[in-house]
Amino acid sequence: MLNPILADIANALKAFTLGDFLDILLVSFILYSFFRLIKDTKAYQMAIGLGIVLLLFLVSQWANLIVTQRIIRSFITYLIIAVIILFQGELRRFLTSIGSRSFRKHPSFKSLIEKSEDVLLAIEYLSTKKIGALIAFEKEVSLNSYAKRGTEIDAVLSKDLLVSLFYPNSPLHDGAVIIRENKIKAAGCLLPLPAAYKLGKHFQTRTRHLAALGLSQETDAAVIIVSEETGTISIATEGNLERGLDKKRLKEYMLDYLK
Repeated sequence: MLNPILADIANALKAFTLGDFLDILLVSFILYSFFRLIKDTKAYQMAIGLGIVLLLFLVSQWANLIVTQRIIRSFITYLIIAVIILFQGELRRFLTSIGSRSFRKHPSFKSLIEKSEDVLLAIEYLSTKKIGALIAFEKEVSLNSYAKRGTEIDAVLSKDLLVSLFYPNSPLHDGAVIIRENKIKAAGCLLPLPAAYKLGKHFQTRTRHLAALGLSQETDAAVIIVSEETGTISIATEGNLERGLDKKRLKEYMLDYLK
């Protein structure tokens, strides 16, 4: 006689349909995409915490722990609201990424890689001269809405052009430059700012760093910042800021992320 658990499994397999398989596949894809999106972010730790709470709830049901079940159930009512609040940035990037992949041609980074040396030389020069810069590299999520806030350039990427756009007294030096593949799409662009109070006092006066973080939270772009005060090079991706990069580390970080 079969064990009751094995018998239940056998009955479930007999009733298994193609629709069930597609359902499991779709849910797996959604979960994989979401966890891939929040990997190496604070949201990843929060997701693990929520997973542990869910596991405790399942254990409490299995062991018939009545008090524990009641406590956890009192929080489940507010779980959807909590998820939206805790993961609002990640959910926004996830949904934007899905929409962008559905209606846009996948960008080719081969042409950008060929121009990477021009970008690195320009950034190195700007860093040496302590000229502030903000450069956004479009990945899969379109940056058209931000490009429209600036001045259209649509010119082939080059070191001299990139440097000239950020040179002091240039009418476009205060905004961001948006790069798509091997072209400078627009300059003087305004980028979204995140809530400064969540980032600490040292961010209050650093608008370029805030703008870079804001765009990296809204989209999957890689944003390079050159500090006007210190010449320090930083890069923002997926809502995280990596500071104090030299030319070699910047190249590795940037190309690895964009590829």
